[in-house]
Amino acid sequence: MSAGALYGLMALGLALIYKTTDIVNFGHGDMAMISTFVAYALLVQLGWPTMLAFAGALAFAVLLGVLIERVVMRPARDRRATVLGLVVATLGLALILNGVAGLVWGHDVKSFPYAVTGPPLRAGNILVPLDQVLNLAVSLGLAAVLYLFFRYSTLGIAMRATISNRTAALLMGIPVNRVFAVSWGIGVGLGAVAGVLATPALFLEPNRMVDLLIKGFAAAVLGGLTSLPGAVLGGLCLGILENLVGAFISIELKATFAFLLIVLVLAIRPQGLLGQAVRKRV
Repeated sequence: MSAGALYGLMALGLALIYKTTDIVNFGHGDMAMISTFVAYALLVQLGWPTMLAFAGALAFAVLLGVLIERVVMRPARDRRATVLGLVVATLGLALILNGVAGLVWGHDVKSFPYAVTGPPLRAGNILVPLDQVLNLAVSLGLAAVLYLFFRYSTLGIAMRATISNRTAALLMGIPVNRVFAVSWGIGVGLGAVAGVLATPALFLEPNRMVDLLIKGFAAAVLGGLTSLPGAVLGGLCLGILENLVGAFISIELKATFAFLLIVLVLAIRPQGLLGQAVRKRV
């Protein structure tokens, strides 16, 4: 459940950007990676308190997302770049961020401290490590905050209107460009939270987030790329299923299970568990 909650956070960021802008962000993992390196610099290299370092990394991630939308995606979109071209741009950004991280922090593996330490919680005969409780609580808490944001805030309602019909939103005076920037900021921020929480178990180096990105894609595809609740559900299901595969079939298949799941879902139900099929009139 703990790993699945982190997959759900990655998937939630991917789905939010895709739903709002129609762009599949292949740079999501490297954006989470460099935000985690910022947390590492603040926490380990500069000695900031844990919460302040995490808040600084989250602020960096949100600003990075807004900057990417404003400097790269918006000019490309205004010049009528194709969706494929925008997707390739996210791949280019991933390579640039990976190179910057390697240049600044090097490629050697670094340990990243846990946000919480202490004896595990006991539930009957089951012991649950504190970091896993934190991962699950933070992920579900952020999902709840996002639900309230989209349901009751003015900006959230504007984002829902933009997602529903971009042209109608423009005609109603909704600042669509601002909605896109906020979507990128929140999406990259969610990826950064997942990266920071996952890194103590994964360790930190520039290519370490590839696995988390793939699991995030698998969770988003399983739940439905067009459904935010589906992304969370997909992450939790993936976390449970891959652990069952590792426990009862083979631990070696655990890493490749996400790929198998992506292929199966796309072949059987392309819209995912909660997504909606896109129909076009011919």
